[in-house]
Amino acid sequence: MSQVDNPQRPPMIDFHGVCLSKYFTDNWDNVKNFNARPDDILIATYPKAGTTWVSFIIDLLYFDQTCPERQMTVPLTQRVPFLEIALPSQPSGDNELADKMITSPRLIKSHLPIQFIPKSFWENNCRIVYVARNAKDSAVSYYHFTRMNYVQPEPGDWGTYLNSFMNGKGGFWCLGPGMTMSTTGGKGNKHIQKFTTFCDFLGLSPSAEELDKIKVTTMFDNMKQNKMISITSKMMDEEVSPFLRKGKVGDWKNHFTVAQNEQFDEDYKQKMKDSPLFFRTEV
Repeated sequence: MSQVDNPQRPPMIDFHGVCLSKYFTDNWDNVKNFNARPDDILIATYPKAGTTWVSFIIDLLYFDQTCPERQMTVPLTQRVPFLEIALPSQPSGDNELADKMITSPRLIKSHLPIQFIPKSFWENNCRIVYVARNAKDSAVSYYHFTRMNYVQPEPGDWGTYLNSFMNGKGGFWCLGPGMTMSTTGGKGNKHIQKFTTFCDFLGLSPSAEELDKIKVTTMFDNMKQNKMISITSKMMDEEVSPFLRKGKVGDWKNHFTVAQNEQFDEDYKQKMKDSPLFFRTEV
């Protein structure tokens, strides 16, 4: 039997030129006027680009030594609230979760394109960690996530969904300038390329032992077994597809046809020609 009580899928809304679910627009005034603090850290990503993984890593870097008990008692969704989410019968990410956080810094995640990020993050010169993933694996991961996530419309078959993804109809934004404008963070516009630079950017100097522990803790299989990491929601049906599915590079090859791959490559080349980012699509 499905875990989802009310499998109603609302249509996407054209919200100022971006396709979004009503669960991200109904609370828009509060999101737009969110009051960021100077020490806030915003984790900005396209959906299914490693958001949960990076959120968990940053949370461990800051709080595992000082508050180890929270790793076993507080869900990651509360430790790193989702800024724009507003689901029925659940606390919203902005004023009901983020505003009540007592930790410093607050870790906050968002899938919003750069033009929708609340102005207070820029005005307070907050650190922004931008997470990107190769677009082919992102598309595959987002397809399976959409299949089990009733916040979004029915994706149809893989070919139908891929066309929607390429045309920006899958949600949030399509490949192009909206993805590349936020590849640098605040605090001096440092672009995070290596983990040591990443820690410097966050103002941290973890020991080798701490890093080894984090490496093991954030391995995909260990995260999948961690009940504080997986999202449980009445709007998601993990019998269709698990929230943490594979975590692999190159799974796109199990989905793309030759023709789809050629079409995607050409589309990507045109839309991302000005991007400084380079991705490996297989290892």
